[in-house]
Amino acid sequence: MEQIKDIKDFYQVSLKVFLKNSRGEILILKAARGGSYEGFYDLPGGRVDFNEFETPLDKIIRRELKEEIGEVKFDLSLKPVALGRNENPNKQSPLGGLVRIFNIFFEATYKSGEIKISEEHLDFKWEKLKKENLNKLFKFAILEGAKMYLS
Repeated sequence: MEQIKDIKDFYQVSLKVFLKNSRGEILILKAARGGSYEGFYDLPGGRVDFNEFETPLDKIIRRELKEEIGEVKFDLSLKPVALGRNENPNKQSPLGGLVRIFNIFFEATYKSGEIKISEEHLDFKWEKLKKENLNKLFKFAILEGAKMYLS
């Protein structure tokens, strides 16, 4: 029988973006009610779909941002700026236990376009991120990523 230390874990992968405007503020999205981030904010982006294994990361990120914030123009850097991980308390993994998500954070510069959020979020705002306000805004992997981003 395999020992626990020899069993590899499985994660879903999420690609999130710190979308920065010309004032240095980051776009944050108010999480929907009933979700694991309820009462907190999220960043635009999302999970890699099953059929996207060979899809370039920038195409996945652009798809996710279009779904979540509409047709906005931005310059994306594909150099990761932070990492984070969490378990989704509302989802069960087919393997048993909670769904685990590994988040890779990127930075982009907002250029133009009207922000039009999807039903996944309630509202949005541009926020100057500071170490002092992170715990009020974020939790789980987003908090972990934001702390790393500012360090």
